[in-house]
This record gives sequence, structure tokens and C-alpha cells, in this order.
Amino acid sequence: MRNALRNAYRGSSWLTVMAVAMTALAVLAAFGLVVDDRTVLGQPTWMKPFKFGTSFAVYAMTLAWLLSFVKPTLTKKIAVGLIVVGSYLEVALIVWQAARGRASHFHVETALDNAIWSAMGAMAGLFGVGTAIVAIVVWRSDVRSGTAKLAAKVGLLLLLAGMGQAALMVVPTKEQRRLDEIQDQPMLGAHSVGVPDGGAGLPITGWSTTGGDLRVGHFVGVHGLQAMIVLAMLFPGRPGLIKVAGGAYAGLLALVTWQALRGQPLTRPDALTLTAAGVLVVATTVGLLTVDRKARV
Repeated sequence: MRNALRNAYRGSSWLTVMAVAMTALAVLAAFGLVVDDRTVLGQPTWMKPFKFGTSFAVYAMTLAWLLSFVKPTLTKKIAVGLIVVGSYLEVALIVWQAARGRASHFHVETALDNAIWSAMGAMAGLFGVGTAIVAIVVWRSDVRSGTAKLAAKVGLLLLLAGMGQAALMVVPTKEQRRLDEIQDQPMLGAHSVGVPDGGAGLPITGWSTTGGDLRVGHFVGVHGLQAMIVLAMLFPGRPGLIKVAGGAYAGLLALVTWQALRGQPLTRPDALTLTAAGVLVVATTVGLLTVDRKARV
């Protein structure tokens, strides 16, 4: 762990400090969950800062560690700068809205709420561009381990796919557009599909248990980088396994997103979803067996 932290700091001191700051935010937000009984759209007020603090801490530490294998360049510094500025400002706006007891995402009820939501979108764009630049830098880097570099490449593609999937949430639903023509709506955009946001959901994540939820696919995608890196650490020298695992993970991302878009809860898959999941499992198993057989030859 000490070596990993040292490598992360060498890769990017800014991202390492950001990881520490976001961890501190998650701890403070956890305290807020205990002492503040307010709710926003059915969820504890400080749950969103807690989740974002935790997620950004993992994201920043992973990228910092990954960049320790990349030579320092101006492009790398610019990418890190975009990520750090965008992340800090977006999370600060989320915390501000939580302190006010207001929803942060999709909230356009007042001029201030609308301005905050628009600014959050701009900040998400900043760290999205920064992450894309990091992906290009890593793809062009001279990392000696083929397996590690392949895992980083696949993981970064999955991360970008997960970040891009969030665009599906900002599109107003048909019902919101219909009502907005009659009277301005306080919320434009939603996590849930087929049901309003704020209904019954799973603990901590809040993922809907009555309708589809696009946050499932978003979560799966943005943590694909960690999944691929862990696999590369557990199975060094097995690039074929990383290829199969990357394909399976991309299939999982597509599957849960497709399920959500059909208005179906993650916890209640229908026969069609189960069939698709079965096909994915079989294809992954065949791929792993093929890779294993080739490795033995």
C-alpha cells in the first residue's frame, strides 16, 4: 500500500491530493448522514456527497497510480489540470446544494438551481475531456508490461463509455417534456426510466427497485478501469484473459443499460434480460476456456 501511494504521488501529486480531499469529504458526508435527517427526492441529503466523494477518491487515486508509468509531459499536466479543476468544482456544487437541502442533478426550478446544474454539466465536461486526454497519453505510452498496458487501455475505454452513458440521464423524459409545455418543471432529466426519481431504491446506491435506473450502467462503466487493473495484477502475463474480460465487462455495461432503458429494475430481470445474461455468461466462459487452452499449448 505504501508503494502504491508513493507511485500515485509520483504519477500526479495533484490527483493524489484530490483523492485525499475526496476521502475527507466522504467521511464528513458520512457524519452528515448521521446528524442530518433531511431528505432530497427520498434519499438522505448527504448521500450524494458521500457517494461522489468516495467515487472521485477512487477515480483520482487510480489515475494517479496509472500516470506513474507515463513520462511527464505538458499534455499530461494539462489533462490532470482539467480533471482536478472540473472534479473539485462539480463536487463543491453538489455539496452546496446538499447544504441547502436541494437536488443538484437535473434541478432547474429556480435561476440559481438552473445555473448550478448548468455549471455542473460544464465541469463534468472538463474532467471528461481530461480523462479522454489521459486515455490517449496512456495508449501512446511505453509501458513495459503488455498485460498492464492492455488492461489500462481496455479499462480507460470502459471508463469513458461509462462517463458517456451519463448523457442518457440529462435528456428530459417524455412526461417531463409534456408537462413542461403546460408549466415549467422543476426537474428536467432523470436517473430512473418508467418511474419518477425518488421512489423505492436499493440501500446506499438508491437504484430504483420499481423501474429502470441508468445509474447502474454508469457505475459499471466508470469502475471498469479498476476492474481491469485488478485483473492484470491477479493474472500477470495473461493478455488474452484481459481481452475476454474486457469484452465481457463491455457486454455487462450494455446489458444493464439496455435493461434500464426498458424501464426494468436491476433486481427484477425478465426472461429476455436473463436470456441475454445467459448468452453473455456462455460467451465469456467459451472465451476463457479458449484462452486457457492456448496458454497451455
